[in-house]
Amino acid sequence: MTEAPRPRGRNLRALTRLWPYVRPHRALALGWVVFLALSSSSTLALPYGVRLMIDHGFSHNNATALNRSFLLLFMIALVLALATAGRYFCISLLGERAVTALREHLYAHLIGQDVSFFERLRVGEVNSRLGTDTQVVQDMLGSGVSVALRSMVTLLGASALMVWTQPHLAGMTALVIPGVILPILLFGRRVQKLSRSNQDRIADTAAIANETLNAASTVKAYARESIEIGRYHAALMQALRSAQQRIGTRAGLTATVIVLVFGAVTLVLWSGAREVVAGQLSAGVLGQFVLYAVFAAGAIGALAETWGEVQRAAGAMERIDELLAEQPRLIAPAQPHALPQPLRGEIAFEAVEFHYPTRPDAPALKQFNLRVRPGETVALVGPSGAGKTTVLQLLLRFYDPRQGRITLDGIDLREFDPGALRQAIALVPQEPVLFHASAADNIRFGRADANDAAVIGAAQAAEADVFIRELPQGYAMPLGERGVRLSGGQKQRIAIARALLKNAPVLLLDEATASLDAQSEAAIQKALARLHHGQTTLVIAHRLATVQRADRIVVMDAGQIVAEGTHEQLLTQGGLYADLARLQLLA
Repeated sequence: MTEAPRPRGRNLRALTRLWPYVRPHRALALGWVVFLALSSSSTLALPYGVRLMIDHGFSHNNATALNRSFLLLFMIALVLALATAGRYFCISLLGERAVTALREHLYAHLIGQDVSFFERLRVGEVNSRLGTDTQVVQDMLGSGVSVALRSMVTLLGASALMVWTQPHLAGMTALVIPGVILPILLFGRRVQKLSRSNQDRIADTAAIANETLNAASTVKAYARESIEIGRYHAALMQALRSAQQRIGTRAGLTATVIVLVFGAVTLVLWSGAREVVAGQLSAGVLGQFVLYAVFAAGAIGALAETWGEVQRAAGAMERIDELLAEQPRLIAPAQPHALPQPLRGEIAFEAVEFHYPTRPDAPALKQFNLRVRPGETVALVGPSGAGKTTVLQLLLRFYDPRQGRITLDGIDLREFDPGALRQAIALVPQEPVLFHASAADNIRFGRADANDAAVIGAAQAAEADVFIRELPQGYAMPLGERGVRLSGGQKQRIAIARALLKNAPVLLLDEATASLDAQSEAAIQKALARLHHGQTTLVIAHRLATVQRADRIVVMDAGQIVAEGTHEQLLTQGGLYADLARLQLLA
């Protein structure tokens, strides 16, 4: 995803996107406001209790007044404790629920994107935004907002009570406020930029780790451990340098504010102490005023600290917002055409031109015309890069052609809902993708409502039942991430079982038996032959055993059809197919 320049101020506005996730939890928000009012009020009442204790307890040697003063202080502290606990509970739970809803919405939005989206953005970076960035937002919602608003209320309340307690000293304190606000504004802009940069660098490290850990066997096979460690180290160092700049800036902001604020408090305390010595002010009033000044100073310091958190959360929400702003290029029409029932499975490519979005200057298909009759098995053969897999991807409507059209039972694929269309197609890809779930659940991925008997039947038809039962937990055995506990051939058989279980009207096999030994391939060919009855099947294969069983063989080269016919016809014609067959036989 390309980065566009960001107008000033947009970063903070990104936080308004959180409102739809907060709105359903108004009861928690109301409870938090109530407890915030109680805790702030009790906090601001403490200095008055201290004043009574000093002036009426200590000064007059009155035990009763002293006891009442301490009892009042304890009651205020008790209310403060309960209100603080209630405030923490409400805001923390609100943050958890709101960010849970955000993560769910973001994941659903991402999973709904088309294939081209994942060609433009690395999965590791997406995971970083889904995990790390949402956690930053949650921290801000669960604590940052609470601290900021509590500090704001405390600052306003303490300032008002300082004026009420001793206007002269309050006026002296107010002189420092412009000097405190100015560095907050200046440092804040710097923190905003550094926070965004730091989050981008963290996403880079996540992307690198995701790529290398998912390809651990390849990394080891090429003995690249030290190189990949170095690459990850370099990314980590960039993230660390960015974080160090952000932390240094925030530390400088905090130090500046503390020096200015507590310098003012010290000045006011010195002036007030002189008035107490001169008999112009009581010790209790000075103590009350100083406590309010300390509360105000602490609130300003907390605001300076949380401002950095808010800026960081705004940067994270902006990155999330970029993902939420992404829209699929392939969408369902407003009034989708219903799939014919029953679906015959007639497929037609009519003068199709297609370029992959990442390779706009290299045509993958050129004036491609192909018609597949209902129930026919057509094999696509040709050299790598001929466009064979592209045909299957277009049929699944992962992409739309630039020109021409593709029809199913005479209806343009663009008139169907993409989800409904894909329900009618079963795919066995060249590189099967398995999940960290049980063997049964990996097969059931083809049809979620299938019972155990249907799952076992599909596994038997795909020659997978024997090795599955030999696993320590049989069909309940987790296969590991991307099926790491299985061999390549076993993964392929799980993928075939998944497609057989789906039993869709259209079957797509992209080198489905490439990883199988000859014995297993022969058994699966028999199973596929039985299932092909009534199904329209497109097969990409290089092995003659697969190609010879097809009703028709289509030879492709450079995105075009160069020949078609049966195995015997194409051998007789010579050309590319005969050359491929000759090379395989010689091999």
